[in-house]
Amino acid sequence: MKTDGNATRGSNIKTAIGIMFMGLSAVFWGGCQSMSKMEPIRTESQVNLERFMGDWYVIAAIPIFLEKNAYNGLEHYELAEDGRILTTYTYNNKGFDGELKEHNPVGFVRDDGSNAIWGMQFIWPIKAEYRIVYLDDDYTETIIGRTKRDYVWIMAREPIISDESYRKLVGIVEEEGYDISKLRKVPQQPLAERS
Repeated sequence: MKTDGNATRGSNIKTAIGIMFMGLSAVFWGGCQSMSKMEPIRTESQVNLERFMGDWYVIAAIPIFLEKNAYNGLEHYELAEDGRILTTYTYNNKGFDGELKEHNPVGFVRDDGSNAIWGMQFIWPIKAEYRIVYLDDDYTETIIGRTKRDYVWIMAREPIISDESYRKLVGIVEEEGYDISKLRKVPQQPLAERS
């Protein structure tokens, strides 16, 4: 019996999309279930959003797949009039002279009382959990984490921080239940050496 090649291809595409959707759903809901079993992660009680905006250099991270080879990682936040947090993440891929990459997720404050719990949207409609776990009084060092303890970012207003500050921040990450052996220190050039 003869079949229509286009119909078969269309059927295969629908099947592949269905499998992909089921897989993503399983990951998403599985993540939600495992999150509910974990101890709550520390979160700052109050964040002044205006002070938090601006440039943050990524000092170390348990990174998402996009940034596993990031150099000179820089997160920039801008508060929009409608309350969204416009985000620009830039880095050089695989070396200081590597290709400059840019990503533009959008943040949404989920806890108006503290401003420390956000949803970060890379792809509509999913908003990934984003918690300001630690923020120093001067708004110069911060730690962003997630209840699942899968990803974490240590960031600072300067690209290079002291060893003492670094150890203190890593200590906080460890106290919150992360496996710090997965931390990657992000290579950062001094500002004077950047073109």
